[in-house]
Amino acid sequence: MIETTIAFSRYFTVLLFGTAIALNFAGMSRTRKNYLTAGCLTLVLFVLQVISLQTWGMDVTIKIYPLLSHLPIAVFIIVYLKRPWLISLTAVFASFLCCQPPRWIGTALGEVFDSASMDHLGYIVSALLTYCFLRKYTVESVRHLMERSVSSCVLFGAMPAFYYIFEYTANVYTDFMYSGARVAVQFMPFITSTFYFVFILLYYAETQKQAAVQRERDMLDTQFRQAQTEFETLRQMQQNAATYRHDMRHHFSLLQRMASKGNLEGIKEYLENVQADIDTITPVRYCENETVNLILSSFAAKAKQSKIRLTIDASLPDSYPFSDTELCSLLSNALENAIQASEQITDSSMRIIRLRVFSKNNKLCIDIRNRYQTEPVFHQGLPVSNKQEQGHGFGTKSMAHIVEKNGGVFRFSVKDGWFIFQATT
Repeated sequence: MIETTIAFSRYFTVLLFGTAIALNFAGMSRTRKNYLTAGCLTLVLFVLQVISLQTWGMDVTIKIYPLLSHLPIAVFIIVYLKRPWLISLTAVFASFLCCQPPRWIGTALGEVFDSASMDHLGYIVSALLTYCFLRKYTVESVRHLMERSVSSCVLFGAMPAFYYIFEYTANVYTDFMYSGARVAVQFMPFITSTFYFVFILLYYAETQKQAAVQRERDMLDTQFRQAQTEFETLRQMQQNAATYRHDMRHHFSLLQRMASKGNLEGIKEYLENVQADIDTITPVRYCENETVNLILSSFAAKAKQSKIRLTIDASLPDSYPFSDTELCSLLSNALENAIQASEQITDSSMRIIRLRVFSKNNKLCIDIRNRYQTEPVFHQGLPVSNKQEQGHGFGTKSMAHIVEKNGGVFRFSVKDGWFIFQATT
């Protein structure tokens, strides 16, 4: 009676362990409702297995076990958890693979003590410990890996799926693994090592592709944030100009009263102040391209505020085969980096930035150079900062990405105390 109870406890533990691991891998939320539903599913499947054992015996039950257990779990994941069929099958195959270490431990203890009960008890205990380990250390990683992309899910699930098929075709439906042939004995080590190296190579390629996509996304986010910041500044300048236009009648009224009193000195002083305010909010016309004029005017004001001598030589046509967002991001990042580097210089007389931007053979040419306090360090052609704040360093990467995206070339260099960025695109 005790041995029978232990045996049935082992069968229930197998089902409970496999179901719990599959549902966790598939991303089941840890809620009371989900736990109760999963528990009911496990009990129903266990009852079906018991009925099968009593009706057809152990051999038939083992052969139809995929229909009694694995298929219903996969359908439950698809229907109840609303997960894609690929993730559902991968979770089931992976959970089947996870059942093998407890099975081996149970078998080993059974052989050592020459007891079927020790085999069952060894499986039960090791299954509980394995579940705790997997839930704490691997479930989140496996779930993230399967959800990352179809390719990642296929790469991860290939080995468990093959093992599942091999286990049933070679051990359950045939006696291939126990035939004694060398090809049968060496088959699994060969397949395991092959899948291992193929998985490493393919997954490395997949991670490289994902990393490249993430880098491009980060750079585009940087461009977008930079463009938003600059366009907000330009919008503010336009609003100020509109305000001055609206208040012009008040200025005329005041000047008229001062003129009626013959206060010429007061008129001159007032006009000088108004002119200074208008110059502050009016974009300087550096070239024919209005977008470039607005950007350069904004950074010229920033440089003046930081006591930086910024000289600009711009010669660009009104229209240019370059999106405003990319052009704004390229110039803004270059000037922002130059201003930040110049602000670190203690000697204000050495805070110098020189910008030259022009068009040649329908190509955009940029040459911007600035003095620096600490000589920059380069890695793979890009300057590397020792600052650790989030997002820092994406500026130069974004600049390089924009230039390369448009089929151009760029170079960061240091010469005679100048940090230089040159690009042609």
